[in-house]
Formats: sequence, structure tokens, C-alpha cells
Amino acid sequence: MAKVYPLIFEPILQPRIWGGRRLQSVLGKRLPEGRPIGESWQVADLEHAQSVVACGPMRGRTLPELVRLWDKDLIGRAELIDGRFPLLIKFLDAQEILSVQVHPDRATAQRLGGSTRIKNEAWYVIDATDDAFIYHGLRENVDAVQLQRALRDGRVEELLRRVPVSKGHCYYLPSGTVHALGGGVLVAEIQTPSDVTYRLYDWDRVDQATGLKRELHIEEALASAAFTSSEAEQRPEHAASLWTSTTSLCRCESFVIERVRMADGVEMEIPYAEMVIWIVLEGRGTISCEGSSTPTSFGVGDTIVLPAGMKKGRVRTAANCMWLEVTVPIESSLAHRERLEPEARTSPTRTAARFVPLRVPPSP
Repeated sequence: MAKVYPLIFEPILQPRIWGGRRLQSVLGKRLPEGRPIGESWQVADLEHAQSVVACGPMRGRTLPELVRLWDKDLIGRAELIDGRFPLLIKFLDAQEILSVQVHPDRATAQRLGGSTRIKNEAWYVIDATDDAFIYHGLRENVDAVQLQRALRDGRVEELLRRVPVSKGHCYYLPSGTVHALGGGVLVAEIQTPSDVTYRLYDWDRVDQATGLKRELHIEEALASAAFTSSEAEQRPEHAASLWTSTTSLCRCESFVIERVRMADGVEMEIPYAEMVIWIVLEGRGTISCEGSSTPTSFGVGDTIVLPAGMKKGRVRTAANCMWLEVTVPIESSLAHRERLEPEARTSPTRTAARFVPLRVPPSP
């Protein structure tokens, strides 16, 4: 069996009536002609959709196969969720507004079981029009009776909290949040492994493929909806060295999201002892590790899973880079503690670590 190495998967493209073409124009995905593509699933382990390795010795293997073969060398101390890889990573291109929807809360998921799981998610805005927005939760003091009346009268929008959004911002949507992604927004979506969505309202939209309105799930949505509001954004925290910077964007029970920027021409050791996922949004480079004869190249639009058991990993940038770093929040020891910044050495969690360059090639 091959030693663990960085994994890139074939994208799973999803046609959506609200989709567009920016997955290709901005992120370099090859899209089929004549169909609006709304989603690219980058890392998926669901009952009906499983990512397939795109390159390297494990090419053609599915993510569930690697979970079984590599076990803790892949996921480290992270826990599987109902036997599945703990994160689902997507890109979403909303040319038009999505339905007003809600994902099952914990009580609903436990009651229904099976593939019904809570779906905590976050949206990082990659691109957005000047007037872009999302709906995030209900307005203050809205209750179930008011929401049911608004559904009957076609006035749901009046009860939703409209939040203007901008490129580079991250918005957290815990399970149970009534929400909708507005038109003109391209996002990276980080979430728990669930594909259960309850549509509350769909703008009386007709699916051109069927000539019918899409199915609604009002009873289930009302049962799961949270009638208390939470903040859409968490306060970012920054750390920087001469060649790198890290911004903490979102932390919840299911995942941690940080934005990492790294200058062109930097080569450094990857200091982590747990599984990390990079969602590359700018630049290009390579990752090498022990046991892999060929470095893994990455560029804009790639999502890379760095296994917990990867040895002597090194990253080298060939342009100014920016990626989202996604981890599962666990208590963990740190690899190569002596190479970390002082504040990271005292932290009990891997995600507090910061890159510190080991060697910078001289300027030409």
C-alpha cells in the first residue's frame, strides 16, 4: 500500500437551476456546455456521492476506501461522523438566489436517523457583485406563527435578516439557521457531511426542465428552524511573519477555518501532525513529502487533503498564494514544535500553529 501523500480529488459537478459559469471562469473547472452548474463538490463522502482521487498512487480510489485503508494516518484524531469523512467541501456559484432553506437541527436529525445529520456550514466569499447579500436567520422576535402566516401570504422575505456580503468575508450558518445565498455570489462552502436540505420558500420559481415548481419541505423546515439569531460573522484574528500571514475566520464545534497567505518563492516545512484541508484560491505551488517521488502540484480551485500521517511535508510557492485552511477542532499534540512561533508552542490545539519559513530562496 502506498504511503500517505497529499490528496486531490476529481470535482463532482452539480447542475443547479440557479447556477452559472464562474466555477470555470474564476476557479478553472471544466464545465459542460449548455447547463448552469451551481456546485463543485471537492471533498465528499456521502451515500450518493463519493470523491475519487485524481492523481498519484491512489488514483481512482474513493475517499471512503482511503478512510478504511489509511485510517488514522488519514484522519488523525478527528472522528468520523456516522462512519463518514467528517467534512464536506464545495464551491457554490449562485447566478440567481437560492431557495430559503434550513438544515436539520440536532433533535430532528436524531429523530429521523439514517442520512439525516446536522449540517453546520460556513460560506467564504470568493467573488461577489457590489450589491451581493445573503439571508442569515430571521429578524428579531419572529416566531413560528408569524413565519407560517408569511409563508401563506407570500411575504417570507420580510421576515428574513438580509446581510450585505463582500469578497474575503466568512459567514457561519449553524444547523437550524434559516438562510439563502443571494445571486451574484461565489463561495467556498465548508460543512459537515450531510446533504439534507429543507426548502421553506423558493420564490415561486419554476424549474424549466420540468415545468413545475420545486418541492418544498415546510413541515420539516419549521420543525428545524431556529427562532433566535446568531452573528453572521465571527471576529477575525490575525498573525503574521515576514513571508506569511494567517487570519482566523470561523471556529465552531465541527470545523475551524483560517486564511493563509504565503509569498512567492517561499519553501517551508508543513508543521502539522493532524489532518488539514487546503482550499486554494490564489497562486500555485507544490507539496512534497516522504515516500512520494513526485511533488503534488496545486493551483487555484484545487482542494488538497493533507493526511495526518504525512511525513516531512514541505510546501513551495511559485506565486503569491492564498488558501483556506480547514481543520477539525480537536485537542492534539504539535509536530515539530521547535519550528513554531512562540505563542503556538504553548497552545494545546494544532490549529493555533502558524507557518514559519525555514528557507527563502534568494531574490534574482
